[in-house]
Amino acid sequence: MKPRILVTGGSGLLAINWAIMLRDSYSVVLALHDRIIDLAGVETTKLNLDSVDDLVCAFDTLKPDIVVHTASLTSVEKCESSPTLAQFVNVELASNVAKASAIYGLPLVHISTDHLFQGVESLLDEPSAISPVNVYGRTKADAESRVLDICPGAMVIRTNFYGWGTRYRHSFSDVIINALRSGKALTLFHDVFYTPILIEELVLVVHQLLEMHESGVFHVVGDERISKFEFGMKLAREFSLDTSLITSGSFADQASLVQRPHDMSLSNQNVCKLLGRKLGDVNSHLSRLHLQEKNGLAQKLQEL
Repeated sequence: MKPRILVTGGSGLLAINWAIMLRDSYSVVLALHDRIIDLAGVETTKLNLDSVDDLVCAFDTLKPDIVVHTASLTSVEKCESSPTLAQFVNVELASNVAKASAIYGLPLVHISTDHLFQGVESLLDEPSAISPVNVYGRTKADAESRVLDICPGAMVIRTNFYGWGTRYRHSFSDVIINALRSGKALTLFHDVFYTPILIEELVLVVHQLLEMHESGVFHVVGDERISKFEFGMKLAREFSLDTSLITSGSFADQASLVQRPHDMSLSNQNVCKLLGRKLGDVNSHLSRLHLQEKNGLAQKLQEL
């Protein structure tokens, strides 16, 4: 009998990719809120994350073996303009999922972010002191603390992922590819750095850590620190798109944008040591992204 995995935020980019990757080896249940989707080989259910009692009842019915909490308000602008909503979605709902998981003694994976630091240092490791610069980062930091207090056996995954998106939810890589294929010019920041990881690799790593019964905070990111501009250039070259359409811009010049850390890069050395392997650089992950499109994954997701 297949183990059952329940993924919150079920209509989101990460959850859908997670489900497609695992549906052959797991019985996957996507927990939905407003948007209803139909995905072959995957169960879906409407789930109220507002109530611990409702979650406990749902867990009793669904009987998951693993819970993955991906539901989150990720728009930095929306969080800044609606801090109460950000607190509710990012902190309170995460706390509810952690409480229900703790009651049933279920392994919990909580998806966090790389927006937790000042952005003045590179390749920070897990013990580095948190110091977020905006509402999004503060609520995600608060969520980490709450989840681990409530459910000490949980895994908190700090990451920055990309992959093929749906019609209604685009990844950063989708935005670049769609613009360049349409012949549209694009400006990408040369002074914002991060350590992106392909969703496929993120899911593989998380499940390896689950199999090892790990808990605590982990940086599951790619091996390479790169600017948004250079990522776009590498992506364009991999897909044989026109690099001349990409202009290098400076985030420092964007006074109207909500403050963000300029360097979000994280060190994955702890995870690499645990697994005994590297997680992959940008070129290797982009090659896999391209292969996914050739194998029809992009088209399937865009039909949702």
